[in-house]
Amino acid sequence: MQRITRIICDHHHPEKMSLFDQYNSLLALLKPYLTERTFSILAIARLIDDNQYIGWYTSLEGQPILLSEISDQSHKAKIENTLQNRINDIEAVVKLMSLTAEQQAFISSWLPRIKSLGNHIYVINDEPVIVNTFEEPILPAPAPVIPSKSFWRWWHFLLLALLLFALLGILWYLFCPYAKEKPAIADVEPAITQPVEEKKPDPVVEPPKEEQPVVKSEPEAIPEPAPKNCVTREEIANNTDKPKMVMIFDNSASMTLTLMESQASINQYLRADWYSMTEQEADAYEKRMTRLPNRLSSSKKVALSTIDKIQPDVNIALVTLSACPAAQTTSFYHYENRGKLKTKISRLNPLENNSATPLYSGIKQASKMLDGVNHDDYILVISDGEDNCTKANICALASKIATEQPRLKINIVDIAGQHKIDCVANKTGGKVYIAQSPTQIIEQMNNAVSNMNISKPICE
Repeated sequence: MQRITRIICDHHHPEKMSLFDQYNSLLALLKPYLTERTFSILAIARLIDDNQYIGWYTSLEGQPILLSEISDQSHKAKIENTLQNRINDIEAVVKLMSLTAEQQAFISSWLPRIKSLGNHIYVINDEPVIVNTFEEPILPAPAPVIPSKSFWRWWHFLLLALLLFALLGILWYLFCPYAKEKPAIADVEPAITQPVEEKKPDPVVEPPKEEQPVVKSEPEAIPEPAPKNCVTREEIANNTDKPKMVMIFDNSASMTLTLMESQASINQYLRADWYSMTEQEADAYEKRMTRLPNRLSSSKKVALSTIDKIQPDVNIALVTLSACPAAQTTSFYHYENRGKLKTKISRLNPLENNSATPLYSGIKQASKMLDGVNHDDYILVISDGEDNCTKANICALASKIATEQPRLKINIVDIAGQHKIDCVANKTGGKVYIAQSPTQIIEQMNNAVSNMNISKPICE
């Protein structure tokens, strides 16, 4: 924590001292809900030097400079844009917070002070920090309503143009010479019909009429691509090389980490010195870093909807990674029993003790449950990390699977985006899908299953 600046504390100004206390209450109210990066724009105020000064502090590291002292206008504009985005993030989070009416009114009264143009904005390594002046907020003047004027002027031009076109249309109708020429053309046509005998050979034009049915038959062949987008019930019933799928689900403690914090904040949490905290501080910190939506809750929700999209002829088994030394497996669930599979997934919860990620064991067992030689088979891995139960080389295992089961593809949905097990997908012809937010998890899980070519709907 470094000090940005200090200002004289005016104890003779009770309103400012009240605002100082309110500001600290505001920070305490917002901090549990904001990401570390968003919270960093709000400098922390403390009384220092026998309460003679207010010191403004930040967790950011680097040399602070005033935004107004930056001469590079493009650089300055970039930082101002970052500041506005951070303020927008705060306003968005406030709307989602569960607040009492009193708390809502309190935060609403402070939002203009946070956005005030009278505040001092410091920049530390391109990150803006607001030092509040505790003065009456100065907000940007509302933009003039110029668009409405230009809008009406545009309509004026449009109306004039329409009137002009209408006038031209009337003149064209009144003076158009075609009305007189048409009878002349009609008089010429009987003269052309006199050599009836010689003109009759012209029906040579009729052969193309016999070709037209051939042209019409081509569009009828277009429905052929339909099987590529859907699968018929007959194809499902007659398919002797039915693929199978194993879903490997990470059920370790790290999957309870929230998706609302940055990776840097999560790394800091994993390295936290718990012994230096009180029990209440530790509980509050843990609740903040495991709040919903977290990795496990979002992954389970998407997995349940994903199962419904997989073709009825594909049997699915589940492998869970919960504790050392080995993963847990289930038998294959037929289409009629997928409800039981979904119930099992929805009940997944990490063990309180001995929670771990036996990924090597999970992939090895899943590969033994599948053929991957005579027909296509698939493994979908949903995990946020690497194996922490064994030092066995998981990349070597993937190479062996690729050699012995060339038609077994392994796709990975990487929740943490750390690329720890990319080799498993790369060596088996699969793909890695990075998903670090609820929206990305939905999108990437769908992409991972679509890539397996087993999620075609039934043709109606």
